Amino acid sequence: MNVHYQAMHMSDGIVNAPVSVLFAAIALSALGLCAWRAREELDERTVPLAGLVAAFVFAVQMVNFPILPGVSGHLLGGALAAILVGPFTGALCVGIVLVVQSLLFADGGVTALGTNITNMALIGVAAGYGTALLSYRMVRRIRGEVSVPAVGVVAFCSAVVGTVCAAMGFVLEYSLGGAGSSSLGTVAAYMFGTHVLIGIGEGIITALTVVAVVRARPDLVYLLRTNRIAAGVPA
Repeated sequence: MNVHYQAMHMSDGIVNAPVSVLFAAIALSALGLCAWRAREELDERTVPLAGLVAAFVFAVQMVNFPILPGVSGHLLGGALAAILVGPFTGALCVGIVLVVQSLLFADGGVTALGTNITNMALIGVAAGYGTALLSYRMVRRIRGEVSVPAVGVVAFCSAVVGTVCAAMGFVLEYSLGGAGSSSLGTVAAYMFGTHVLIGIGEGIITALTVVAVVRARPDLVYLLRTNRIAAGVPA
C-alpha cells in the first residue's frame, strides 16, 4: 500500500460525494480566512520567503522516501511553512501546492481536493504550529534563551505532531463517509502507525531546513519574530 497515493494524498472515491462536498466547502472557507489573515503575517521582506516556501514544499512533496516494505511517505510541509512564514500564510502555501498537484500532476483526486487541503493545509498546519508555539515558549520559559539546536528540536516535534494529526483528519473523513471496505479500526491503526514513521522523516527534513534558515536569517522566521526573542546563534 503506497501512502503517497492512498493515504495523505487521497484519490477520488475514497470518501463519498456528500463528505467530499462538505470538506470542499470547509477548505474553501478556511483558505479564504487564511488569505485575509495572511496580510498580518507578511511584509516586504517575507513575501519572497513565502514564495520560496511554497516552491520548496512543492518540490519536496514530489519525492517519496521508504518507511516500510511497500510503504512510502513524503513531506507534508505544514509545520515547516507555519514556522517560517506563519500559520495562515503557511496554510495558503500548502493549499496552493495541493491545488497545482491535483490539477496539473493528478497527484490526489480533484473531488478529494477539499479533504486533502483540510488534512494537510489546515489540520497539519494548525497542529504543527500550535505544537511549535507551545514548545518554543516552554523552552524559553525554562531556559530564557532558545538556542538554534533547541529550535531544531521544536521544529522536529511540531512536524511529527502535524503529520499524525493530518492523518487523523483522514480517519475522521473515512468514518463519516468512507467508500472502502476496510474497517475504521484497521484504517485508523494503519494511518497512525505509518504516519508516526512518516512524521519522523518529516521532522528531520523540517528541523534541518528551519535550522538552516535560522542560522542565515533569524529575523525572517515567523516563529522567532513573533515571540520577540530571537534564537541565540552560536559563533
